Amino acid sequence: MRILLVAPQPFYQERGTPIAVRWVVETLCRAGNRVDLLCFPGGSDVEMERLRIVRCHAPRGLGDIPIGFSWKKLVCDFFLVLRMRSLLRTERYDVVHAVEEAVFPALLLRGRNQKLVYDMDSSMPDQLMEKWPVLRVLAPLFSRFEGWAVRSADLILPVCDYLRQKVDAFHPRGRVCVLHDRAIEDEGGETEAEAIRDLLKVKGILFLYVGNLEHYQGMDLLLAAFAGLSSESPWHLAVIGGRERDVKHYRSEAERLGLENRVTFTGPRPVRRLQQYLAQADVLLSPRIKGGNTPLKIYSYMLAGKAIVATDIPSHKQVLDAECAILAAAEPEAWTAALDDLLRHPEKGALLGEQARLRALKRHTRKAYENTLLSAYSFDMFIDLSEESAE
Repeated sequence: MRILLVAPQPFYQERGTPIAVRWVVETLCRAGNRVDLLCFPGGSDVEMERLRIVRCHAPRGLGDIPIGFSWKKLVCDFFLVLRMRSLLRTERYDVVHAVEEAVFPALLLRGRNQKLVYDMDSSMPDQLMEKWPVLRVLAPLFSRFEGWAVRSADLILPVCDYLRQKVDAFHPRGRVCVLHDRAIEDEGGETEAEAIRDLLKVKGILFLYVGNLEHYQGMDLLLAAFAGLSSESPWHLAVIGGRERDVKHYRSEAERLGLENRVTFTGPRPVRRLQQYLAQADVLLSPRIKGGNTPLKIYSYMLAGKAIVATDIPSHKQVLDAECAILAAAEPEAWTAALDDLLRHPEKGALLGEQARLRALKRHTRKAYENTLLSAYSFDMFIDLSEESAE
């Protein structure tokens, strides 16, 4: 089967959606399908049997494309559509697999006999209105467009239950299958992750946050919470990830709060070593303050078997509950109390971590992910899609 997978992001980069796109590509290619991946410029090449990467044009000097909607992304979307039209006119595809906003041009450009898969990693109206609240007046119009995409696709793959509920409200005519993200598992290799405890000379509890440092991730909340802990408690916070300018900003904020000797910002580290870093921590943190999608890192946190503290917002509560994590209100006082609880009762964190690990092993492994995706693709409309079973 020939598949055109359209992903409006640079590929490959070690960040949320490109990681998820790689998982989809790996699964489909291993199942015997030929995949042309159309994406933005930028990113690194990935060698994979049956995969061809096609990058659209972009104006010279455009620079890096940031996370989320931006004018740079809109410019690249325009050139992506032009290249999509060219590919659909010159190549023969059985399926067009469209990620996020790529579904709209795919609806207009696909051939009569081509199946359309809507890979719904987020709700585009939600993203637009969160970034630009003034656009809320256009909410009914955005909803109509989203409903059009849902009702027109042959297969919809929402990434979480929150998106599944939005899909169901539109009464889709095609198949709907929730494709949860999975844990990033240790790939091994010659290079090991550095020993954070030794590097930072941590003697007590090591708290760890992994991810970008965009405002919605709640780093301001996290630092304010740690500032409320007793200075006599033996702990250290390590923060992995973030762009250079964001790291610089939050280092200054930590210093302002008197946390310069307690908080270390390491900058980015390779995703393939994620489990090695998580294994060194005692408590894993997700202070995200808004959003409907479950953060991809949560599944890796769970697999690590460590205590998790997360905000009690829908994006976390879809996967976590009181049996496997501490869910605290998105307020500094509530987080300070949760952190102090784990400092005083480390055995509680160990029990929560073990429950999270068992749940991840059951629901969020690579095998579970691949089985879900291939089962969705093997529905009646996709008979004979796979030439061989996924490994």
